[in-house]
Amino acid sequence: MKQLMFHDDPPFWFETLRNLGLAAYGGSDVGEVIATASRVTSGDYESWHDAWLSTAERLEAEARGSHPVSARDGLLRASSYYRAAEFFLHGHPEDPRIDHAYERGVSCFRDAIAHFPGVTPVEIPYEDTVLHGYFYRAAGEGPRPAVVMHNGFDGAAEELHFSGALGGQERGYHVLTFDGPGQPAAIHRDGPTFRPDWENVVGPVLDFLTRDPGVDPARIALLGVSLGGYLAPRAAAYEPRLAAVVALDGVFDAVSALTAHLPLPHEEAVRRAAAEHDEEMDRLIADARARSPILRWAFDHVRYTGSLRSAPGFSLGVECILWLRRGVLRCRAGRGGRGAAAGLPGGAGGCFVRAVLPVWRQCGSVPVRLGSADRVGVVGGGC
Repeated sequence: MKQLMFHDDPPFWFETLRNLGLAAYGGSDVGEVIATASRVTSGDYESWHDAWLSTAERLEAEARGSHPVSARDGLLRASSYYRAAEFFLHGHPEDPRIDHAYERGVSCFRDAIAHFPGVTPVEIPYEDTVLHGYFYRAAGEGPRPAVVMHNGFDGAAEELHFSGALGGQERGYHVLTFDGPGQPAAIHRDGPTFRPDWENVVGPVLDFLTRDPGVDPARIALLGVSLGGYLAPRAAAYEPRLAAVVALDGVFDAVSALTAHLPLPHEEAVRRAAAEHDEEMDRLIADARARSPILRWAFDHVRYTGSLRSAPGFSLGVECILWLRRGVLRCRAGRGGRGAAAGLPGGAGGCFVRAVLPVWRQCGSVPVRLGSADRVGVVGGGC
């Protein structure tokens, strides 16, 4: 799509599009999104926060005094705008505005879903804590198929309501959404930090789901969104209880999204980032971060989700590259799972599924039949 706003700031335009995309299931209103974005100064995180917070607060106040249907609809949109308000503040994790906007957004969302039949918040036992999510119970008798949904690098379980969870419930699927380690509910509630070995997250989630007698244990699919398109196939490689996996999109090497903005070949950038001392590399990363709105946001958010504690600056960039790279290497090197390495776009092999996958020659959603277990993987576009 042609970039209509924020021509010099891809992250601001991407987040504007993201909020526009929630409109189909009531997560935003096109006019509200455009009006709010028009008050934002490109590259100014403060103005982004202030504009979206103002819209969210106005909508919440109106919704609280409205007819139940109007209240439901207004609170759903307010929840999205509160989430947008804190999105670019993560470079300073101690900023109280982050938790304020997040908690207001979750409160609005939970008050709204009280008006949807069969949708309830859940707590999923995980190690010595819980993962927070929502269960969407489909209508009808007898065991039903189920879809487990999670986001990736920066999305929340609440956002999945508008991008598949409610739609799945309407079509006869039970749907379980959750925030895993390092995702919003965990971060805001002092929970576990991000981990790349996602099979150790999905396992306890499936334990929880399959205790429900209304779920058909032979028909459970896993769907990962954004970086979740990297995490979900990895989990499926190790988890025999899954009948299908959906990667939306297919993310095969997260670190290459960062090194693409450096004036070095990918492998050299990774190798030099791992060196104990490389002042030139530090300068290159610092300069790239200063020039690139994408790196500025990405480095801040990696620090936020991974509990990295280096001060903002060039050393943070090195730490972020290495942190992401460790996750990629674990997936590539996995030998105990059900997958076999495959040549995939983006330069990453993967312990993907039971059979070797073909190389996708173009972007687009491609169904693939996977071996004797008849598992079907769907990898979304977004090369």
